[in-house]
Amino acid sequence: MKPNGPGGRRRRPWRFVGGLRVRLVVTFVVVALISAVTATALAYRDARTAVLQRTQNTAVDDLRKQITAVAPDFDVPPDQESLTRFAEKVSNGIGARIVVARHRDLVAVSDSLADTEGRISSELRASVRAGKGAGFQRVMWRGAPYLAVGMPVTIHDDGQQRISGLEVYAITDLRAEHEDTAALLDSVRAGIVPVVGLAAVLALLAAGTVLRPVRKLGRATRELAAGDLGSRVTVRGHDELAELARTFNETADALQASDAELREQEAKARRFVADVSHELRTPLAAMTMVATVLEEDADQLPPDAARAARTVGAETARLSRLVEDLMEISRFDAKAVRLNAAETDLADTVRASLALRGWTDRVRAHLDEGVRAVVDRRRIDVIVANLVGNALRHGAPPVTVTLRTDRADPTHPTHPTGDGSGTDWVVLEVADQGPGLPPEARERVFERFYKADAARTRSAADDSGQGSGLGTAIALENARLHGGTIEVADGPRRGAVFTLRLPLRRSGEDVE
Repeated sequence: MKPNGPGGRRRRPWRFVGGLRVRLVVTFVVVALISAVTATALAYRDARTAVLQRTQNTAVDDLRKQITAVAPDFDVPPDQESLTRFAEKVSNGIGARIVVARHRDLVAVSDSLADTEGRISSELRASVRAGKGAGFQRVMWRGAPYLAVGMPVTIHDDGQQRISGLEVYAITDLRAEHEDTAALLDSVRAGIVPVVGLAAVLALLAAGTVLRPVRKLGRATRELAAGDLGSRVTVRGHDELAELARTFNETADALQASDAELREQEAKARRFVADVSHELRTPLAAMTMVATVLEEDADQLPPDAARAARTVGAETARLSRLVEDLMEISRFDAKAVRLNAAETDLADTVRASLALRGWTDRVRAHLDEGVRAVVDRRRIDVIVANLVGNALRHGAPPVTVTLRTDRADPTHPTHPTGDGSGTDWVVLEVADQGPGLPPEARERVFERFYKADAARTRSAADDSGQGSGLGTAIALENARLHGGTIEVADGPRRGAVFTLRLPLRRSGEDVE
């Protein structure tokens, strides 16, 4: 399984639960729902108030008119029979509502079978008895709503109006009004569903309009992050999203221009290094021949001249190595290196590399026999020479070289590929017993021209043997060319351990 994003990161789809589209739709629906519920509640309250107010006003007006029409023929104080007739006349005149007439201890009901207890409260009776005019009160009786209206009856005596002591109460059933307001509430409530549905549709359309340029901008950003510096978005309109798209395009233009400028400068620098290195090879060859002659005759020269001749020879050799390393690193930068790979016995390759440089007696080698892999023998020799040479120059004996095969844990962070494969690996460890490397040096040891000599050099006498500062960088590039890597860590007790890991490929397998 291969990573499908920059740096091995997997791209996440823009559609996911809780995304901006979902939040916009939910917000629209919630706002629409709150608005609909609020409007329904207000409409229900106003409609209910209007219906009840109309019924209440009608009941009060009807009772007053009927009392005004019947009261002149009524004699005060009444007896039970006349009080009952009075209640029946008032009831007939106001639509057969239940009417209760009271005069001191006498009580008459227009409907003798009606139960009026609980429908006329003591508070309403007290208000009417006090002569405060018409009063009313809505009550719940046996689960049903009723309106009780009461008023005192006044009489005219010698041109003056006085309270007769007669109280009249009318009881109106409000169940019809309650059913009307409930039906209205049901109708309004039923309209909430289509309103919310319409809000959801409008939210989807609005979200699409808003998110379409956002998606395009996100796609262009991912392309830009993946290395496509020519990615742009189309600017439409003059709103905030258009301004954002315009800013993105300007940023991408500046980034592309900077990248082009940096690439041009880098290419010039590489060409400069390659040209300088190439031009130095001829005079350096002549200098090397002269230095070699001087070193051979150094024993016949005076002490100061002999020391100068040897110094010239050492520095000329170091300069030659530096030029060769610069040319090699420039070829890596220019992607001009190729593997000349063949199946090779790695133990023989390591032994030959040590013997070629006269290090056989200075290095302890623990090499598994029969380890064969498809590698470029010359580049493996360069890696071994750099790692062992660093250990000999900057570490302390004994220097140990170990060769083995390993089936590395593919989930380990230091695994060379990290692709989850169970590939066999060739492992070459070079360990020394020197002071080791501090953490900041371990992080930079493979950088070009970086040297940790202050911590690793044993004495000033070794300065003549210092490398060019490119050895570990070249070794790492050669390892990567084989599909491997080099790691550095502290030794079990002290010193540093450089570990080369290469995939164990056999003949017939492709080397990428």
